[in-house]
Amino acid sequence: MSHELQTQLDFDVVVIGTGIGGGTVGHALARAGRRVLFCEMGGGNDEPGRLRGHYPELADGRDGAALNAAEALLAAGRWPEALVDTTRPRARRFVPYLGCGVGGSSALYGMAMERFSPADFEPARHHAVAPGASLVSRWPVSHAQLQPWYGEAERWYAVGGERDVLQGGSAAGCALPALMPSLPWSAPVASLAHHLAARGLHPYRLPLARLRPEGCDTCQGFLCARACKVDADRAGVTPAVARHGARLLTRCRVQGIEIDGRRATAVVAEHQGRALRVAARLVVLAAGALQSPLLLRRSLAAVPKGRWSPGQALAGRLLMRHLIDLYLVRPPGGALSTLDNRHKELAFNDHYLDGGLKLGTVQSFGRLPPAAMLLGALADDAANSPLGAMAAAAVRAGAPLLRPVLQDMTERWLALATIVEDLPYPNNLVRTDEVTGGVQLQYQMADEARRRVKRMRMHMAEALRGLRWKPLPQADSNQRIAHVCGTCRFGDDPDTSVLDRENRVHDLDNLFVVDASFMPSSGGTNPSLTIAANALRVAESMHASLI
Repeated sequence: MSHELQTQLDFDVVVIGTGIGGGTVGHALARAGRRVLFCEMGGGNDEPGRLRGHYPELADGRDGAALNAAEALLAAGRWPEALVDTTRPRARRFVPYLGCGVGGSSALYGMAMERFSPADFEPARHHAVAPGASLVSRWPVSHAQLQPWYGEAERWYAVGGERDVLQGGSAAGCALPALMPSLPWSAPVASLAHHLAARGLHPYRLPLARLRPEGCDTCQGFLCARACKVDADRAGVTPAVARHGARLLTRCRVQGIEIDGRRATAVVAEHQGRALRVAARLVVLAAGALQSPLLLRRSLAAVPKGRWSPGQALAGRLLMRHLIDLYLVRPPGGALSTLDNRHKELAFNDHYLDGGLKLGTVQSFGRLPPAAMLLGALADDAANSPLGAMAAAAVRAGAPLLRPVLQDMTERWLALATIVEDLPYPNNLVRTDEVTGGVQLQYQMADEARRRVKRMRMHMAEALRGLRWKPLPQADSNQRIAHVCGTCRFGDDPDTSVLDRENRVHDLDNLFVVDASFMPSSGGTNPSLTIAANALRVAESMHASLI
């Protein structure tokens, strides 16, 4: 295939990355009759040795040990390379828990697909931040403009569940038009929902993108073993290839985009050890909010200075990550010894807006990773602490005592997650390490964000009053880089944004970015559905530009 592509350089569209943004937009364009090529750095789901249904850390007798083997991670659809967190004086290396392979991070996700609130599109109205502290601005498209595309994305991804009564659902809960209905709440979650309702809150069934809910193992954190999960591969890449003639290259590392004048003309990559150059009429970056800005910066750097609007300097900056804490809860009543806590079932948004503060959502997290995984994570955290090897040795020595405690946390408690919105600050960024060529991350949580996280923690203490519960604070950890976004923000002003409202790079006619990079604020809930809806929206203008 590589030789053929080197001689046939006339694709209409090259899509770099196959996550929610890339998979959705590539499918839409292929269905419209465009010749589409997907370039994916990771592996394909039909590769021999693909690891499904469990974590690679537990494969082959590893028993939760930290994984450094790139091939083992790639076989499990995971990102294989370490990032360097340079935020603190002592830089820390860690492998982020992100997807790498067909489907991107959606191949690992817990399938939650929520619409953003109208408030998410006007963050400046709902945040009391210091003047000039962050580029908080209205989205260039409105909540109302995205509504038809939300509905279309829900159909594409077979989203089933309920709409939140606080976000416009009916008093009885508004069922989503999905291929599969949501299951009734399990007994432990039903009792928790009753408790929350008695506290004046409004729990509802969390919308999930899945088929065959009966018998679904959820597979949060690893590749689906039973074809229940509807990810960007199932909803986007596979139908684009099987039904509409799109092409897919896996193990294809894109190195840059050639630019001539106002046009991207070709994608330069390495595919299975061979240099590859693919010409295209239109190029779509969808490599994720860590990689897309770096590819864009490398590509723009090859063009003489002075060509670009000031906003292009923001590529890689304004990085956001949702601020997520976990809470372990013993539901009232119920047989805890047989508790099945794999499923993400419940959510409530009573604290999405809290007076003058914008907080976010609360939802089921699903089951924590197995005790062996948690023990390995504790040892890794200890090794990277100021005490280093001494702390890691202490964790290993205490493993016999820690393991049953961690196993109890995993198997006999319900886990809830609070998702608090993050905001864009210029000093939070991703960049290329000039020595190694790897990725550097710099992120410092703002004081105003800490206040909002503290406020959410107070609300959770009140919501769970009368139950047994344990907080697991995670919001301060840069390793929990959940829902990273914002590094190629879109907007109408080329001085303060990288992309225009159609996700086209300012100053270029045919280069687009459609992954989570485009988001000018992170919103207060899971971004996947918004990424998919926006990809469907901009696919129309992409298609029109090719006519």
